[in-house]
Amino acid sequence: MNNGHIWIDGSFYKWDEAKIHVLTHSLHYGTAVFEGIRCYNTVKGPAIFRLEDHVNRLFNSAKIYFMNIEFSKEQIEDAIIDTTKKNRIDECYIRPLAYFGYGKMGINPLSNKVSVAIALWKWDEYLRKEDVNHGVRVMVSGWMRIDARTMPIHAKATANYANSALARIEAIKAGFDEALMLNTDGMVVEASGENIFIVKNNVLITPPTASGALEGITRDTVLRLAKDDNIVTEIRDISKDELYLADEVFLTGTAAEIKAVGEIDNRRIGNGGIEKITLQLKSLFDDLTRGNHKYSTEWLSYINID
Repeated sequence: MNNGHIWIDGSFYKWDEAKIHVLTHSLHYGTAVFEGIRCYNTVKGPAIFRLEDHVNRLFNSAKIYFMNIEFSKEQIEDAIIDTTKKNRIDECYIRPLAYFGYGKMGINPLSNKVSVAIALWKWDEYLRKEDVNHGVRVMVSGWMRIDARTMPIHAKATANYANSALARIEAIKAGFDEALMLNTDGMVVEASGENIFIVKNNVLITPPTASGALEGITRDTVLRLAKDDNIVTEIRDISKDELYLADEVFLTGTAAEIKAVGEIDNRRIGNGGIEKITLQLKSLFDDLTRGNHKYSTEWLSYINID
């Protein structure tokens, strides 16, 4: 996308000219919040998935960090749509970012201006592509998930993702695709960048957000789809050994969408590929994001790219 455009504080800049000062506060202290949003090429043309929900979460994250965004939610939604149009791309990953900018250095950011940037790019595969015979390989990380007593876990903040990056690097260095993380009570929380679901005896199970898991929008989508399709669901803590004995395991996230897990800590899950309920939910999700589901009208914001 080096020939694309990035929106910053109400103006468009060419990709290579969208720059910040080296003393930008959030670069030094992790004082930024962000979202990951997808635009899909649907049967009715390009559409942004659950735009309002993503922008609401961005503003909620900003509120936790005392960030005064100078734009309304509606203005940010419009800016995201305009950025997609400006770049003339019908499928992409969109990254809105709100951050304390250049100004006074030091731990306290409150005197610094809060800026907002919106960039997008084509993101084909966040995790390696699985097939019907092979899901992704994951390991339980030695790094614990950050605790609500140390960081605000419901803010999608850049600072939190240093924890995720360490876990993901550890997994890749060990030959795996992704890392799963436990909380301080030893319960399964999520992967480094995705929520987690397991299936046992045809029951779909995911950890509660109180465990430290992000309130994932794809997670919420899957729970809604499962309920409508009469899949029994439970939201409860999951122990590490339950992972190994699960019939199915999959990850959910804006970038990863729904990704089947074939192995955990070198233990095969089910047949090691995409199992029945995972496949069922993937099919429903694909229908939804392509405009072929009853929720498509509610959750897709259609845009016109001239």
